[in-house]
Amino acid sequence: MAEVTSILIAGVGGQGIILAGKVIGQVAVLAGLDVKTSEIHGMAQRGGSVITHVRFGPRVYSPVIDPGTADLLLAFEKLEALRNLGFLKSGGTVILNNQVIEPLPVLLGKQKYPEAVEAQIAARFNLICLDALAEAAACGNPRAANVVLLGALAHRLPFSYPVWEEALAAVVPARYLDINRRAFARGFAIAEKL
Repeated sequence: MAEVTSILIAGVGGQGIILAGKVIGQVAVLAGLDVKTSEIHGMAQRGGSVITHVRFGPRVYSPVIDPGTADLLLAFEKLEALRNLGFLKSGGTVILNNQVIEPLPVLLGKQKYPEAVEAQIAARFNLICLDALAEAAACGNPRAANVVLLGALAHRLPFSYPVWEEALAAVVPARYLDINRRAFARGFAIAEKL
């Protein structure tokens, strides 16, 4: 790997964004790469925005992704995807969980949730959209939607399946490992067909 890869992970509190960033970072470490991460929590416990920057390569000097330079956006919620499109470079890819979590202004009727989010994204970037929540529920626990998305992401990164499994085992608590392995496999299989 000759260059630095930058991945922005965006969603709201409680969606497993931090864990997803740790798994990606662990995969890169296991592959012998330099890794830097940074997290921004905006009222995360109350459903606010959470963003994790992950950068890896032969040598990484900063954990923060500059606007217009991210290779991938892993978006756990549609509005959060729109909010963070500015980080993607031209030709970048969005892996989008087809989930809507209405923010407080929408719930109070003061704002409207954006329409046609997928079309807005697809007009500018490569888009992979899946219903990670339903796929995780089919695996036995909707809380594993984050790992379904990691499975889909794995196809876009140069790491082997066994390295991903090793990273999951290192980061996910043992009592949740089986469900997360199933969720990862499901996301991986979905992305394989796309």
